[in-house]
Amino acid sequence: MVLAELGGQITQAFRKLHARTIITEEVIDEVIGDIVRALLSADVNVKLVRQLRENVKLQARLNADALGANKRKFIQKAVIEQFISMLTSERQPYVPKKGHANVIMFVGLQGAGKTTTCTKFAYYYQRKGWRTALICADTFRAGAFDQLKQNAAKVKIPFFGSYSEANAVRVAAEGVAKFKEEKYDIIIVDTSGRHKQEDSLFEEMRLIHEAVQPDEVIFVMDSHIGQACYDQATAFKKAVDVGSVIITKLDGHAKGGGALAAVAATDSPIIFIGHGEHFDDFEKFDAKSFVSRLLGMGDINGLISTINEVVGMSNNQEMVDRITAGKFTLRDMYDQFQNLLKMGPLGKVMSMFPGIAPGVIDAGSEKMGIVRVKRYLCIMDSMNDEELDCEKPFNESRILRIARGSGCSVIEVNVLLDNHKMLQKMVGNMGKAGLNKESAMHSMMRNPQQMMSRLQNMIDPKLLSRMGGAGNIMKFMKEFSQNDVAANLMKR
Repeated sequence: MVLAELGGQITQAFRKLHARTIITEEVIDEVIGDIVRALLSADVNVKLVRQLRENVKLQARLNADALGANKRKFIQKAVIEQFISMLTSERQPYVPKKGHANVIMFVGLQGAGKTTTCTKFAYYYQRKGWRTALICADTFRAGAFDQLKQNAAKVKIPFFGSYSEANAVRVAAEGVAKFKEEKYDIIIVDTSGRHKQEDSLFEEMRLIHEAVQPDEVIFVMDSHIGQACYDQATAFKKAVDVGSVIITKLDGHAKGGGALAAVAATDSPIIFIGHGEHFDDFEKFDAKSFVSRLLGMGDINGLISTINEVVGMSNNQEMVDRITAGKFTLRDMYDQFQNLLKMGPLGKVMSMFPGIAPGVIDAGSEKMGIVRVKRYLCIMDSMNDEELDCEKPFNESRILRIARGSGCSVIEVNVLLDNHKMLQKMVGNMGKAGLNKESAMHSMMRNPQQMMSRLQNMIDPKLLSRMGGAGNIMKFMKEFSQNDVAANLMKR
């Protein structure tokens, strides 16, 4: 994610602030100057940057008499709050309602990734149990219906469109009527891409809006154009009532920060951001969480929510009891690998941990990891119940049979079994330590040296180093235990 560079530059400015023994006005000016340059390089509007600088300087003057440590906190807090404010709209976005056909119309510039974003949006809600459907009302671009049809087929979402009907308004109206009759929860209308200068296409957009009467109009914006997003978003808002915005391609350009800030300045809430070519490279936008992760501070609430939503530990009490007893079968490993794939991009999940900045896992490594996990699942699909439950030893003939059945090599099967043994040992140590129990958590927080020693023994040294060391994990667990949601999770 290219925005990680912006986060790294701002974090570096904070480090410079913490490295100084005495916080003078010159030091503050130097740090603010570094932050200003970082924001300008991300194509954030000069007016917004100037406003941030003045507000941070004001906070510094108001807290001029504070001691060095407190002054650092005040300045850092002021920068973060200003950054969050820059990305926040006061207008509340539309929230889909169950028991109602939510018609959502997508508009945007040509080439912004609108059709793919429609599919990502539908897939996001489909995974949460909503019945979603797609309509191609783009009769202007050649191949638009084919693209939407292919996307919809990949994620198994119903779609509607026409090769023969050139009237986009009629296609949209027929599609909405069809899916309303079939009781779909979310009906997504994809329209033709257009520029603010194209009056005829804007008129078509207004006619579609009148015909389908959408509950929400979402503007899809390519982050590549940076602060020019402001002019485009404003032009679209004048044509139809744009309720919210989705920013795409945040993984590929340094101007992403400018796009985010510019759209927020139009008072249009940003509801999702897209940052990759896969349908799960799509996440709900929350300014506070976004800034926290960008600066390497993590997003504990987001992490807990993701784990809770995907894993659903409370629904598998047998596995919880086994792990509590220090047992971890291949069947448990299979379930956890499936959960890992459901959680979405690993890089996104890792950035939710405090101390791990976005981009710590590159796209190539992540892709290889996913391929490896899928091969492991294939190997375990070739095992019988006794083998999955670790009731029978794996001799040479069993390993050969599993390799042949899965289409993998004997070496790959042995690597999987070795990895399972390592995880089994780690879970066994965790079971003995009682990490799953709230009382044990607080007990170990009172004895951090003992906890550090146990962490170092339980976790692979390379992984421990990648996660910022045992000290960083200690900090995370402390924050985790103090979090209300986490406390409730740990009582289960």
